[in-house]
Amino acid sequence: MYKEEIEYTCEGTKLYGTLYSPSKNEKKRPGILVVHAWRGKDDFTCEKAQMLAELGYVGFAVDLYGKKTPALSNEEAGQLMLPLWMNRALLQERIKAAYSVLCQQPCVDAKRIGAIGFCFGGLTVIELLRSGADVRGIVSFHASFGNARDHVQAKTVPIAPHITGAALIIHGHDDPLVSQADIAAMQSELTMAGVDWQMHIHGHTAHAFTDPQAHAPEAGLMYQKKTCERALKAMRNFFEEVLI
Repeated sequence: MYKEEIEYTCEGTKLYGTLYSPSKNEKKRPGILVVHAWRGKDDFTCEKAQMLAELGYVGFAVDLYGKKTPALSNEEAGQLMLPLWMNRALLQERIKAAYSVLCQQPCVDAKRIGAIGFCFGGLTVIELLRSGADVRGIVSFHASFGNARDHVQAKTVPIAPHITGAALIIHGHDDPLVSQADIAAMQSELTMAGVDWQMHIHGHTAHAFTDPQAHAPEAGLMYQKKTCERALKAMRNFFEEVLI
């Protein structure tokens, strides 16, 4: 296993990604961006990038915030996330910067790029697809993909024309952060744009179902081992299809 810390920039902001590859000097492989939840790049993000490398891909743990360590509190996480959540053009620029870095790696086939994201990262990879970036496919896990929160409306960007990448959105039926209107709007937008999309909705499943540390049922956050295993299996099948 080869690991490399990569510093890159987006409009003057320094960002800190971590790349994992099965080895340093081999044939070019498909690359997959791994985008963190709202607290920032953490061990969970890097573990998933390493997992993808173990499957034969190049995994790149993305940093959206320009912060080497994750937030220590919900308050700090909110302060880091909100400017990007509010300004979707800026969010797209941050994730496209990571996309460009991954494409430039000698071990990566730039024509076979995917992305996965969790919670806020799930929204981010959807925005990467919406931006028109040349990705083969994205997988979002329990994405918070609505555009309004606490009576605040995000400044959105129209979906790009001629999107060729596919989308797999994996969602918990009991997730309180996403409304039925949000789900219907996402399905409608992707359909109208001609995107090859799937949405897997798992029953008896709340938000953060992939995170073993999530245990706040009163807030609708709960790890669900069975759903997590099913979701990761669906991801593997999806990338075996779209990254061939």
